[in-house]
Amino acid sequence: MSFHIRQANNRDVEGVVNVIHAVFDEYSFTWEEDGYHADLYDIETHYTGCGDTFFVAEKDGVVIGTIALERFDLIPGAPGDLKVIEGYSRVQGCDCSLERMYVHPDSRRFGAGSGLINHVIAVAKGENRSAMELWSDKRFGDAHRLYGRFGAKVVGDRILDDPDQSPEWGLMIDLRQP
Repeated sequence: MSFHIRQANNRDVEGVVNVIHAVFDEYSFTWEEDGYHADLYDIETHYTGCGDTFFVAEKDGVVIGTIALERFDLIPGAPGDLKVIEGYSRVQGCDCSLERMYVHPDSRRFGAGSGLINHVIAVAKGENRSAMELWSDKRFGDAHRLYGRFGAKVVGDRILDDPDQSPEWGLMIDLRQP
């Protein structure tokens, strides 16, 4: 499957919501437009305006996958240990995170997920980021295997403050490794 990856903007909201909503429907998760998913309806404010970047994978003008790179100051402490910051478990030693990684169910197994992760890791490494955290619902076994191919290691878990109180694995990717 041929696709390309580019930075998203508010013109992509419909496609972004379509992809992520399809995954939420697939797993019977609750959709919360005015709460947990509000960031998806204004990408430019919630990502670009905060110094973060939201990307889409696109095939023939249709969004088939999403991913975001959040940037922040280094979380102090022993790399890989968890620290509660503003009520959320975070991974110490990280200075960025992979967010909103989803591929539409009809577009899986064609390399879009790998391409998106490769892209975000390359951007983070290009900015000399040291380590990336990511949190993923424990039911996303295929995603965890994919993250593992990029060196992600499980470092802990938490219950997400979303409508479903989803249990998540916390993972860390050391960006200083080749």
